[in-house]
Amino acid sequence: MRVWTTIAVLILATSMNASAQNRMPPIPADKMTNDQKKALEDFLAARGTPTGPWVALLRSPDVMTRARALSDYLRFKSVLPPRLSEFVILMTARHWTQQYEWNAHYQLAMTGGLKPDVAKAIAEGRRPEHMAEDEEILYNFCMELHRNQSVSDVTYARAVSKFGEQGVIDTVSLTGYYVMISMILNTARTPLPEGVTPALAPFPR
Repeated sequence: MRVWTTIAVLILATSMNASAQNRMPPIPADKMTNDQKKALEDFLAARGTPTGPWVALLRSPDVMTRARALSDYLRFKSVLPPRLSEFVILMTARHWTQQYEWNAHYQLAMTGGLKPDVAKAIAEGRRPEHMAEDEEILYNFCMELHRNQSVSDVTYARAVSKFGEQGVIDTVSLTGYYVMISMILNTARTPLPEGVTPALAPFPR
């Protein structure tokens, strides 16, 4: 019963909040496969009602379940504290101009201790001023990875010195995971919640 109630709520919320361009709204109950129903049940037990990328990810239930497990580690168990993990997520959202991702993580970054002026600079596509040392190291690392698809020896050495090899792998994995989420959201054209204004201007092309 809980699954069917959740599906009804999802469909109603989407019909009220989504723009017409939403390519992957919630799947109607009578269209779900058994694997999708099982993935939804597992998600409900672990996190509650799926929103955002999870609505689209239900199209591939095994990917949804495995992505949730990776997300649980990267968000809550990695060696990076919330201030830094959310900083990495915001940089990724900005690189992909992913409005939903930015909106979902901006307040988490503030709660984690990231300074508003640092987030504002990221949103505007600028290098933040007055970053903490660990933020500057992560900024250089992530920006090189996004822009150059590689990391210089100097930048790599600073990251390993500060965060260790596990921290470097956690950072790369966090970045890569949210690149995937950005791609899913951009492909699905997942809309922002109703009444939310997009925070990111498109980059010039």
